[in-house]
Amino acid sequence: MNNKILLFIPMYNCEKQITRVLGQINNSNKKYFSEIIVVDNRSTDNGEQVVVEYIKKHPELTLKILKNNENYGLEGSHKVAFDYAINNNFDYLIVLHGDDQGDISNLTPYLESKEYEEYDCFLGARFMKGSKLQGYSKFRTIGNYVYNFLFTIGTGLNIYDLGSGLNMYKVDILKNKFYFKFIDNLMFNYCMIMGSSYLKHKVKFFPIIWREDDQVSNVKLTSQAIKVLKLLFLFILNKQKFMTSEHRTKIIKEYNAQTI
Repeated sequence: MNNKILLFIPMYNCEKQITRVLGQINNSNKKYFSEIIVVDNRSTDNGEQVVVEYIKKHPELTLKILKNNENYGLEGSHKVAFDYAINNNFDYLIVLHGDDQGDISNLTPYLESKEYEEYDCFLGARFMKGSKLQGYSKFRTIGNYVYNFLFTIGTGLNIYDLGSGLNMYKVDILKNKFYFKFIDNLMFNYCMIMGSSYLKHKVKFFPIIWREDDQVSNVKLTSQAIKVLKLLFLFILNKQKFMTSEHRTKIIKEYNAQTI
């Protein structure tokens, strides 16, 4: 029996890249995805219309676009997709960022072999043997290796990436919504890894190709580095308190989106 897999593509101002991302879905891999959703986090560009036109031109894809009721942040879009996967009885959820930095083809061999079934979290990694970086600075690369090392010590997991744009989760582990109070910015993925450590999820990393061409980074390196260290310190200090604490700066009762 085949698994019911949801492919989730978060989008925010990705008008230039989103058709390239959707173009990664082809005859060789579309059979693995029961449904594809693009979750638009209130983009201010023409991305929504671009996706609507793509849907019209590709009726063979089970593809729809959801628009968040408000701007929840990138990781708030994850919570929308997690809810969608839970409510629609999916077995697995794949995250593929809409900015065309990662490629679904890196995951395809594992979908074919079904190796992912052995794990709760099957995570793409830019910084392990077999991975390739294109357009990524040496300074940022070294910084990521340092932080991966620190998180390996702090979580007890072998960490090869704290947050790439290509990840796969077993939906069963999401049903208790352990992630709900995690911060709704780029540090959400770090929290997810710490949550997986605490909950003893089975985690596996796989190598990916990562490129930066016309994408715009929203990461402010110095302030981000300090905040990440604070998060890790809080986790090490009291893991249970970390899991139950409110990490968001803006409290949202429900993460809702409407189908376009």
